[in-house]
Amino acid sequence: QVVQETVEVPQIEYIDKVVPVPVQKQVQVPMVQTVQKHVEVPQVEYVDQVVHVPVQKQVQVPMVQTVQRHVEVPQVEYVDQVVLVPVQKQVQVPMVRTVQRHVEVPQVEFVDQVVPVPVQKQVQVPMIQTVQ
Repeated sequence: QVVQETVEVPQIEYIDKVVPVPVQKQVQVPMVQTVQKHVEVPQVEYVDQVVHVPVQKQVQVPMVQTVQRHVEVPQVEYVDQVVLVPVQKQVQVPMVRTVQRHVEVPQVEFVDQVVPVPVQKQVQVPMIQTVQ
């Protein structure tokens, strides 16, 4: 026969405990060695350049003050008098000069033919001829 038997199994509980462990680091410290080294230093030449700087002067300028003054100005009265001045006019008068000329008149033969023409009265005005 098979008999069943119940057995109580105890439960196990694990409790972890953190324990700090010191960490050891190894650091390598370098050794410093000093070695002499020959270095050539170039020669430096300084060339100066002269720059003229203008001189600034301080000049004291006097202050000008304006003062009002009362001045009496005498009143001058002008009395005008009208004087008539005769005006002289200049007129240019032309000079008339008569010159005689000899003119040859060609001989013309007139043939008269009587034609009745109504008569009109003509007046002749003398003409002055100037020869220069």
